[in-house]
Amino acid sequence: MEERAVHIRLLVVAMLSAMAAGLWLFLLLPAAYTSPYLQVYFLDVGQGDAIFIQTPDGVQVLIDGGPDARVLEELSTVMPLFDKSIDMVVGTHPDKDHIAGLIDVLGRYSVATVLRTENSSDTRVFEAYQKAVAQEGADVVYARAGQVFVLGASTTLSVLYPVSDASQMESNASSIVLQLRYGNSTVLLTGDAPKRIEKYLTLTQGEDLQSQVVKIGHHGSRTSSDESFLDMVDPTYAVISAGKNNRYGHPHAEVVDLLSSRRVFTYNTAEVARVEFVSDGTNIWRE
Repeated sequence: MEERAVHIRLLVVAMLSAMAAGLWLFLLLPAAYTSPYLQVYFLDVGQGDAIFIQTPDGVQVLIDGGPDARVLEELSTVMPLFDKSIDMVVGTHPDKDHIAGLIDVLGRYSVATVLRTENSSDTRVFEAYQKAVAQEGADVVYARAGQVFVLGASTTLSVLYPVSDASQMESNASSIVLQLRYGNSTVLLTGDAPKRIEKYLTLTQGEDLQSQVVKIGHHGSRTSSDESFLDMVDPTYAVISAGKNNRYGHPHAEVVDLLSSRRVFTYNTAEVARVEFVSDGTNIWRE
């Protein structure tokens, strides 16, 4: 019995030593954090957008935050419990269903960089968002087509739109459009960009738009998803981020039919909740 007690004490000491050295953190890391793959989560935030990216190099990006604090609950399921920092937060445009949740994110997490446009709104939500960004003290970068953010050694996030100061544009038309690339895998993220912006991108970007995954613009509204744009992107998968039984009727039948006619595997967060894609740099698939 005495020998057993000694063994137990030695085991406890060993565990405490490991914890002091920081080795215990590995016990808390979920698979997402230690994964060698690129992981892209389209979070279930109701009628809004929120996309969380975890690169193989450990860089984390949150694109939009949905309409309320629900995004915090979603993040807690894809980030380690102890992790209270996000490398980059993107507010694609100043509508509530994209930035309201970012106010809570900026209050909860340490954020290094905020990517946004000059477009603004006279709403209380936007004022609160502006205040939260200022209080965070993060580096603020204004999006311009041609910018490329290196997310570690193997992944890039490129800005395709806007091309200039977006302060005088209609809100949806000012949306930041991004293309995430990891090896041969690409994901196109469109905010609420309307058809005229999609047509512009089709003309200026051409085949560079091709992406295996596309986030359908404006929650599947008929105001987005131009046919020529979808043909140029030529996606295998599409994600529609929308709320269940939303008052806008998103996604509209025309958009669903367009995707179906092109045999695109389409996932709607209103139906399947959070949607996750994983890439090894060669292939990309839904988890």
